[in-house]
Amino acid sequence: MSDARQAAAAASGPLGGTDAGARPVVVVLEPIHPSGIEVLERSCEVRQLANPQDPARGEALATADALVVRSTKVGAELMDLGPNLRVIGRHGAGTDNIDLAAAEARGIRVVNTPRSNTDSVAEYVITVALMLLKRIPEVEQRLRSGAFSPEHGSLPGQVSRGGLSGREAAGTRLGLVGAGAIGRAVAVRAQALGMKVSAFDAFMDAETIAGFGITPVAELDDLLASADIVSLHIPGGGENTALLNAERIARMQPGSVLINAARGDLVEAHALSDALTSGHLAGAAVDVFDPEPPAVDHVLFSAPNLVLTPHAAAMTHEALERMAQDVAANVVEALGR
Repeated sequence: MSDARQAAAAASGPLGGTDAGARPVVVVLEPIHPSGIEVLERSCEVRQLANPQDPARGEALATADALVVRSTKVGAELMDLGPNLRVIGRHGAGTDNIDLAAAEARGIRVVNTPRSNTDSVAEYVITVALMLLKRIPEVEQRLRSGAFSPEHGSLPGQVSRGGLSGREAAGTRLGLVGAGAIGRAVAVRAQALGMKVSAFDAFMDAETIAGFGITPVAELDDLLASADIVSLHIPGGGENTALLNAERIARMQPGSVLINAARGDLVEAHALSDALTSGHLAGAAVDVFDPEPPAVDHVLFSAPNLVLTPHAAAMTHEALERMAQDVAANVVEALGR
């Protein structure tokens, strides 16, 4: 803990920037659902800023006990604007936008909302999986281009003449990389459609995976080689960076599809683009990029048979409300209120 932080803590008592009997100050750096603000206001003084670059940011953080963020990167420099900070609340499942080492060094507890968006992300995965099985991106593009117009001699119901017939979900093999909460929620929905679900999880034993009604696979490469659809549900960074590189993508079934609604750095973008262009993969859905937001000339933007979304899998009304309420409740608990 820095000298400035130690001095501030000694001067302000157990609640950081407030007297022992006063309400702790929480700075909300980005807009969250009003229901989350209501939870905070029951026991805290809340200072809502317009955006992360709000001119009032420094003044607001100077006496703050807690900080709530969504996608803003929180490093040592931002933490040091709040010498009394004791809690950082992340409105979302991951904490990769927060420098956890810097937070630990300053005695700041980090809390997040790992279960709030489970259903929304699981529904997204099933949605794009069905879109890819039915080859909707391809069919739509061909339709818009006039390939099925009377001038080309096409008749209703003759999409298959263009080599664009889709597949049914029933019997399709879905391979999950990660069998955590979201992966399991995807499995439940996929099984209801008749899919055969298997999973590789480096941190979960086979018996536990099987207990969820999912077939465990011991090696990632075996999962990739046996699945018609591969969906990623693991954290990014560290050893997982570029987990699906050109070599691993080549091991996937010809004509299979890839879904990444986890973290952008899990997949090598150029390798994915090449696999789509060559036809080795029939399609892919990508909701996450590295870095974010992606540049307008990102390599995937010119690749075929892609469903692309701007990190929006969790962006439903219900999930946003749950995330706001959960991060607020976790911050209040961490502050001891």
